[in-house]
Amino acid sequence: MKRLYLLGTIPFVGILGGIFFANRVTPYILGMPFILFWLVLWVVLISATMAVIYRLDPANREEPTT
Repeated sequence: MKRLYLLGTIPFVGILGGIFFANRVTPYILGMPFILFWLVLWVVLISATMAVIYRLDPANREEPTT
């Protein structure tokens, strides 16, 4: 379970910690300044990370009882 918590901190570090790394305008990637591309990339990666956490969470493996 602690690995899931660690996996959940990756987006936090990527967006907030990466701003200092990505704080520049050039180069342009897909027509966006690098900083904007960095933030958009992490929004997509957060969705993927949360999907992985959902799949790995043992509480979601239980079958519903009807």
